[in-house]
Amino acid sequence: IGNKNYSSWSMRPWVLMTQLGIPFDEVMVRFDSFGPDSVFKATLAPITPVGNVPVLVDGELAVWDTLAIVETLAESFPDQGVWPADRRQRAHARSLCAEMHGGFGALRSACVMNIEASLPTAGALALRDQPGVRADLARIVSMWQELLARHGGPMLFGAFSAVDAFYAPVVMRLRTYALPVPDDVRAYMDRVCATPGVKAWIDGALAEHDF
Repeated sequence: IGNKNYSSWSMRPWVLMTQLGIPFDEVMVRFDSFGPDSVFKATLAPITPVGNVPVLVDGELAVWDTLAIVETLAESFPDQGVWPADRRQRAHARSLCAEMHGGFGALRSACVMNIEASLPTAGALALRDQPGVRADLARIVSMWQELLARHGGPMLFGAFSAVDAFYAPVVMRLRTYALPVPDDVRAYMDRVCATPGVKAWIDGALAEHDF
């Protein structure tokens, strides 16, 4: 993984495995830079050809990209609840994770993950000046509200699953930049932050002091 304060991609599988009780050893590779001569890239070069985090190493097998890691976990631990048990719900959950994986570019760009920070002014300016940020926020709010109403909470598909892990970094962004959300969405965000897996990640991020 990369630095917990900044690495939204690393957060997803780490939180999922921690929350579901899937054992693993953590290796943190500090974000010194992303240049080809950086320690970060040199450390990852023997493990993955893309040189990015996160990477799941299982014996001689290296799996990179969060979607690939999640599917590998689902195959290796079929009874741990990585995906919802119902087939139709699994398909829906996979679609939402893929949407997160490839979408919400405006929000990601304007509101980069920075867990230890409080940036309400930057959030207000992004919301005021960037239609893409407003559209991304509206989609997230409507998605979460629909899922919570359909499945009754406390998480998006009832129990914690890959979908909640995938959207956990969005929760971090909404908190850091104080983006306005309805009460039911705020309550969901509070529940996400209170889960042991997410709380452990946040505590680790706040302890880094590595800016």
